[in-house]
Parts: sequence; structure tokens; C-alpha cells
Amino acid sequence: MNTMIMRKPSITAFKKELSPEQREELLRALKARFEKNMNRHKGLELAKVQAKLEANTEKLWSLNEMERTGGEPDVVDHDKKTGEYIFYDCSAESPKGRRNVCYDREGQEARENRGVHPEGNAIDMAAAMGIELLTEEQYRELQKLGNFDTKTSSWVKTPSDIRKLGGAIFADHRYGNVFVYHNSAPSFYGVRAFRGSLRV
Repeated sequence: MNTMIMRKPSITAFKKELSPEQREELLRALKARFEKNMNRHKGLELAKVQAKLEANTEKLWSLNEMERTGGEPDVVDHDKKTGEYIFYDCSAESPKGRRNVCYDREGQEARENRGVHPEGNAIDMAAAMGIELLTEEQYRELQKLGNFDTKTSSWVKTPSDIRKLGGAIFADHRYGNVFVYHNSAPSFYGVRAFRGSLRV
């Protein structure tokens, strides 16, 4: 008689970890972007950033998710108190792999109840990637490093008082200026995604 041995699933199967090939490919992309955009990280050393990344495999996985969805992450700051390096999505336009999303799950469900199906929502997608939506302040800091979202727009972290009233905020860059607007949270558009930040 055959007896089946039940094996517990390996914990490593649930780890957010890249294969050696994926890791090398990502590090090459980050290195090339770092060297091409030195104005974003004046005074920071690539070797130190890379050493920090290699010691944080789960954060490397999150960066790969940013890269995979079109965010083109790059290091923009260093927190001297915590020693963490701060990455933002630095793609010229709002990341292509995250568009057509409502602001949050409540907004998404409200839309789906009307028979409309967005691609998801920014809050849940960011959480699954292990990143945070940029705040309005961070978005304005990003725009000091270049002109981003000149044809698209990005959801930004919405204050709770605005969200309680049904709204959510997004931002873009037009006519040489950064504009912050509002929409209902269930709104979604083919030219709007979200930008995230990650501390490593």
C-alpha cells in the first residue's frame, strides 16, 4: 500500500527573494541609472548603496517590483540618522505597469459595484510591492530633480481628512509648475498611476 508523505511547504517558498540572475540584472540597471543621473544623489557613493542593497534581499525584491512595473527607481537621499538610502520611482512619466488604478480598495470596490473594473488600486498595489506612495512633499522634492509627469499624473498619499470625505489627491507637472489636484477615490485613468518610495 502506498503511503503519501505530506511535506510542509518550505518557508523559503514564501520569501520575497530574487534569483541570482534577477539580482544581477537589477543591480546592473540600478548602477547604470545611478551613474547616468548623478544630480539626483550628489555626495552618495554607489559602492555603499550597493552594499546596503545586497544585505537586504527583501528590499531588493521591492526595488525589482518598482523596476518591473516601469518605475525606474533611483536613490535620491540618505537618512544619516538611520543610515537608510531612500529610493523614489524616477521614470519620466507615471509608471506604465501601475495605471488604470483607483486610489484605494474602498474606491475600487465602489467602482466594481457599478460594473466597471479598474486594474486595482494604488494603496494595495504599493503594499504588495513593499513600498509607500509618495507624499505631496516627497513628490515636490522629486520634481526638483527633473521634470516628471509632464504628460501623465500620479496618485499621492492622501490626508485622512480628505479621504474621509471621499476624495483623493494626485499631482503632475505642467507649464513649468507642479500642480496638485483632487478626484474621487474611485476614479481611474489610463494616464495615471502612482509613484512610490522605499527605504533601504
